[in-house]
Amino acid sequence: MKASKINFEGEARIKVEFSFNSETLLKIKQIPEAQWSKILNAWHIPYRKDVFGKLKQLFPEMEYPNKESGLSHPAERRKPVNTEDTGQKSSVHIEVLGRIIMIELSKNQLDIHFIRSIRYSRWDGKQFCWIVPNYPGNLDLIREYFKERISDLIFHDDIDVNLNGQNQRQIRRNELLIIKTAAGRLKLIFAYNMAMSSHIMKLPYHYWDMKNKWWTIPYSEKILEDVRATAKVANLEILYEEEAETEGKVRRVSPYNVMNYRRCPDEYKRKLLELRYSSNTLRTYCSLFEEFINYYHNYDIQQIDEKMIIAFLQYIVMERKVSHSYQNQSINAIKFYYERVLGGKRKMYMVERPRRERKLPLVLNEEEISRVIKLVKNIKHKAIIMITYSSGLRLSEVLNLKIKDIDSKRMQVFVRQAKGRKDRYTLLSKKALPVLRQYIKKYQPKEWLFEGAKGDQYSESSIQALVSAAYLRAGIKKAVTVHTLRHCFGTHLLENGTDLRYIQALMGHESSKTTEIYTHITTKGFNQIVNPMDKLDI
Repeated sequence: MKASKINFEGEARIKVEFSFNSETLLKIKQIPEAQWSKILNAWHIPYRKDVFGKLKQLFPEMEYPNKESGLSHPAERRKPVNTEDTGQKSSVHIEVLGRIIMIELSKNQLDIHFIRSIRYSRWDGKQFCWIVPNYPGNLDLIREYFKERISDLIFHDDIDVNLNGQNQRQIRRNELLIIKTAAGRLKLIFAYNMAMSSHIMKLPYHYWDMKNKWWTIPYSEKILEDVRATAKVANLEILYEEEAETEGKVRRVSPYNVMNYRRCPDEYKRKLLELRYSSNTLRTYCSLFEEFINYYHNYDIQQIDEKMIIAFLQYIVMERKVSHSYQNQSINAIKFYYERVLGGKRKMYMVERPRRERKLPLVLNEEEISRVIKLVKNIKHKAIIMITYSSGLRLSEVLNLKIKDIDSKRMQVFVRQAKGRKDRYTLLSKKALPVLRQYIKKYQPKEWLFEGAKGDQYSESSIQALVSAAYLRAGIKKAVTVHTLRHCFGTHLLENGTDLRYIQALMGHESSKTTEIYTHITTKGFNQIVNPMDKLDI
């Protein structure tokens, strides 16, 4: 029979291994909070002095490692001795268990002040030690402070991770688990490694998941290869997996499956217009609020209380399996009605808002864009695709263009009241201008640059359909959209040597960080980068 210390689900525990017999099983069940784990294929108990004492009492013949082999036992722990009066500096014992650092030392106000200065550090009165999160840089900071006073620095090889609340995994100290998620991101799970963590923090849209204790970053082939190269230099063995696509989604309610389907209330729309929300926001909020009120189609809107709101938000996540942005927008649409339309107090519904998962956009290379444009025969369709790509426009910006916004003398396009209610100027292509003139001469639009058959503004669905057809003719099989043309504009400008500050101004990005994302998409010069591994003398 053997006992050993482990880190299980972020908590220090004692694993108890023994050959099965009914007498031993009855005894182990007498220990407070003893649990059986299918993952560990063993029993485990809390790592506490009282519990460990009970274990030794029940099983005096128990074998367990001594302190020199890597474990200290709670039964042997004593309250720290106060060394302030003697002026002596005590030795320090440090154990690293996955995502936490345990520090044992004698009581000293200077040392305590230092440890408390580390964010989220805490005193564990049951184990008589300080607990510090194993965040990037924390261990180096601790080692630098205590220096030669460190008597033991022990790393426990395995960390336990809980994937999707069901799949429990153990990751060894020399392993890096990379999981490509269905949402288009990479999960990076590994024990503390300063070099790896520092590199991740340089990547775009990186995010440290404090609850699950792993990093997530956007997926692209370039970023994946970059992470692989860094892991090899850090001597980490790479485990790569891909999540299966989400199945079993429940469709949203519609007029076809709900009797007396209710439309969004007029006062809701009027309030959005009164507060000058954009047409896109108006359309989105109304659609999401309709889904909410028709989920409770048997209730008057005034009867829907806070518990029902929370139940609906849980439903769209658990059963509808909607995206992070959809969930956030649903919360906002519901709050808008109760807080702005009805004039109620602002409320925080006890449903955790998701952090938006940022994906790297797909782009086409210049040859693919050229093929798409060449195969379009309709002059109007060709003009739409060329102006969208060559000026880096959003779909809404193309629809809102007026004839007077094309400045052929200065070779500029004026984009009025775009995202964030901002005006800007962008480029007018020399090759796009003659196509635009040919289109205008043939179709003779009156006000809008691109008009429908009745002289009104061209529709979103029409542009989406013609662009999709153009991709299909060109043999493009990637999951691309109208907005892809805008991303191609930014990426190709960067590849042709344009400064990021100019790209930011041309595309109307509020933050330079948004523009910098194109540096992680472009593949120009990628084959000229020397992998650091290839320079090692091995």
